[in-house]
Amino acid sequence: MIERRRWPRGFVGVVLLAVLVSGLPAIARDQEDRLTPMDLFELEYASDPQISPDGRYIVYVRRASDVMTDQRYSNLWIISFDGKEHRPLTTGIYRDSSPRWSPDGTRIAYLSDREGSPQIYVRWMDTGQTARVTNVPFPPEGIAWSPDGRFISFAMFVPEPPRQIGGFPSPPPGAKWADSAVVIDRLVYRFNGAGYLKPGYTHLFIVPAEGGTPRQISSGKFHHGGVGFRASEAVWTPDGKALLISVNRRPDFDLEPLDTEIYEFSIADGSVRALTNRRGPDNAPAISPDGRYIAYVGFDDAYQGYQVTRLYVMNRDGSGSRVLSAALDRDVARPRWTPDGRGILFLYDDQGTTKLGLYTLEGAFRTLAAHIGSGDLAYSMGGAFSVANNGAFAVTYTRPDVPGDIAVGTLANPELRVLTALNADLFARKKLGRVEEIWYTSSLDGRKIQGWIITPPDFDPSKKYPLILEIHGGPFANYGDRFDVEKQMWAARGYVVLYVNPRGSTSYGEEFGNLIHHAYPGDDFYDLMSGVDAVLARGYVDPENLFVTGGSGGGVLTCWVIGRTNRFRAAAAAYPVINWYSFVLTADIAAFAIKYWFPGFPWDHVEHYEKRSLLSVVKNVRTPTLIITGEEDYRTPMSESEQYFTALKLLGVEAVLVRVPGEPHGIMRRPSHHMAKILYIVNWFDEHRKRG
Repeated sequence: MIERRRWPRGFVGVVLLAVLVSGLPAIARDQEDRLTPMDLFELEYASDPQISPDGRYIVYVRRASDVMTDQRYSNLWIISFDGKEHRPLTTGIYRDSSPRWSPDGTRIAYLSDREGSPQIYVRWMDTGQTARVTNVPFPPEGIAWSPDGRFISFAMFVPEPPRQIGGFPSPPPGAKWADSAVVIDRLVYRFNGAGYLKPGYTHLFIVPAEGGTPRQISSGKFHHGGVGFRASEAVWTPDGKALLISVNRRPDFDLEPLDTEIYEFSIADGSVRALTNRRGPDNAPAISPDGRYIAYVGFDDAYQGYQVTRLYVMNRDGSGSRVLSAALDRDVARPRWTPDGRGILFLYDDQGTTKLGLYTLEGAFRTLAAHIGSGDLAYSMGGAFSVANNGAFAVTYTRPDVPGDIAVGTLANPELRVLTALNADLFARKKLGRVEEIWYTSSLDGRKIQGWIITPPDFDPSKKYPLILEIHGGPFANYGDRFDVEKQMWAARGYVVLYVNPRGSTSYGEEFGNLIHHAYPGDDFYDLMSGVDAVLARGYVDPENLFVTGGSGGGVLTCWVIGRTNRFRAAAAAYPVINWYSFVLTADIAAFAIKYWFPGFPWDHVEHYEKRSLLSVVKNVRTPTLIITGEEDYRTPMSESEQYFTALKLLGVEAVLVRVPGEPHGIMRRPSHHMAKILYIVNWFDEHRKRG
């Protein structure tokens, strides 16, 4: 287990935190039975559960944060299917991840940085002996065992010489010249979370399971993994002769980012063969136990903002493709075959809940389990599962009061049993806000909108509370009945928190999701305001103390809301897009944005871009506004926030811009920065609350 260290008195790392926490009202500082910012370092999350082939044990990743280093770490834990045995397999301040059982269940392969750079390790389960299998120069990812247990496949970046234009003289001996200029010649030259990309491509490799020299399988100027290029993890065919992977091998892959195909790579000679061929994504191949069929997910691309991802099955040679999930109208993800090869398991979101579903090859559908997920926020993240040869399965499990645990069931009896309680020690002494589901009617067109309300601990409905409307990003995403540390901490500060799934949210079908196609931001405003009105009608919210915030797409809608109404006392826009014209020319997803979110290039559709930009309504803003963005955010670059801040200041609107160093999109890389985001927003609202 990761050591839970506390900051000592006077430790320099808490200077910023001390300044932020000093803004807390004294009564809140004294309420130690509520979540506090320092509890970010106490929370733990289970992820990536891998059940053994015989169904007896589950190895999972246990994630936490270290207060002394201000970093997030993870170790591997193992628990028996009956829950009686539960212990760590690895310990220490390291990042251990991706545990994978060997086919015979005698070994675990995993990734770890415990000797410096990330490498592949193998642990023998009978003795606990561990060996490092690789010594590669770049981090491996996507590990998988060959069917005979002799090899492990993985993906790894392979550098290429940087582009040069002509020749240049070299410095004389002993001279110290500045770093050389960098020549960029690809559309995708930087990516959120990864930063500026080095020249080169990610390729498939195999390495002997006992260690040795990796052998490269794929070739060409294409990315077979890595950040931002939508390749799946490779899977072995049952005969061990090939690897299957979905990847975009178009010469213009950075201009058509979704157009992946499923490819077969020969282990013997690296020869490659495409098994699919259509315009649109063909992703996540899973091969049946007998090797006869391949399941995968995707859709025929219509360049819509939102398209439902369907489940398909085809013959091993790529022929006979047919859709299984046409009637579901929900996105299918992570397909896995049942042990008998007669059905396919998968995850899907339905009305804000992630579920485990099953389709038989004959097209019969049923839901096996719900509430699957793990993580800090109420998004549909962290959902994962695995299935054993005997039909036992393991999933991550979340509820509004459960950040992330491990649960199990069987195909014969899928009712979940939750095995772990990683945060029971913390929540035994902390009161969480109560979460209530709400459905209401949009004032625009009478559509039913789903949302959730968190009330403060010790809530008294006879009192009046301030309200925070928190808006999700995406925009094609969903909130649900999942744990959310940010909203719980705001509730602990005495706020009622409302979060909803306005039109455009996923998990309600393709028609609902596409209500904002080429019309975002737009009518989602009415869905949000109707939600506020629905909570006000309950009588316990002070209409003079309304606040609004959101991140990414939620930051967009925050600025859209305050550009159309002055009913909120203050706003906090986290990493928003402000000017769509500049966004598509500076963000890391430029080709995606112009093809799926807009009708074309901004210079060909200037009026369309301008009417959807937040600068079109900025002159109406009177609301005091905080903007907070990470300085390494390449999804919604800092320049977007700077434009909005400058516009507000020129208009005489009270505004502050918070720049968070070293942070990409989301501001969650370092725990203290995540804490700062939570506190800056709620402290800003506290400053602008109407008292008495």
